[in-house]
Amino acid sequence: MKGTLLANTALFRGASPQEAEGMLNCLGAVEKRYSKGEQIYRSGDFVADLGMVLSGSVLIQTDDLWGNTTVLDKAGPGQIFAETYACIPGEPLMVDVVAAESAQILFLNVERVLRVCPHTCAHHSKLIRNLLLLSAQKNLNLSRKIFHTSSKTIRGRLLSYLSYQARRNGSSSFSIPFNRQQLADYLNVERSALSNELSKMQRDGLIQVEKNRFTLVREPSDLTTHPF
Repeated sequence: MKGTLLANTALFRGASPQEAEGMLNCLGAVEKRYSKGEQIYRSGDFVADLGMVLSGSVLIQTDDLWGNTTVLDKAGPGQIFAETYACIPGEPLMVDVVAAESAQILFLNVERVLRVCPHTCAHHSKLIRNLLLLSAQKNLNLSRKIFHTSSKTIRGRLLSYLSYQARRNGSSSFSIPFNRQQLADYLNVERSALSNELSKMQRDGLIQVEKNRFTLVREPSDLTTHPF
């Protein structure tokens, strides 16, 4: 059953369920469970394993000395995290990885991923290529975050982020992967200020909001555009 789950992830794309499960011993796989709010990796840690979310979700975030949290990304089932740091031995983590909810994580040793094993697994080269593609996608996600937070106003940041989500989902109605606090942290704004601005945008007829479900009343082409 785990092999079927792995074969449907981007990292194991191209491998059959049997092949994916057969590679786990070769990759030094270790599975762990975490409760909501539990730290998976801490800033300053040195890591050798990338993490893959099997169930639940995790937040990649940073905290400053005053306790302010900035959410950089969120990883759900099938997605990976910490792969960049694991690929650079001796590079300390600059972020925390925290379970956003009860989560099951599969850890894979990156050195074993990047080094073709003596058994020459038929799909090991595809695994390496998939990891490269995922790392490139992560860089693109960070570029999007920089773009979404470049506006000096909260409304500008919201319009940028919500316009992107509308295009990504191909609909003016969509759900986002963040709750209100996580969205505020992602956009680097105060939660109360974010909520106030969302209320104003509803009054102005720009959007409709119900929890993490948004509807853009205007067509996405009328809103802020961006190159991503």
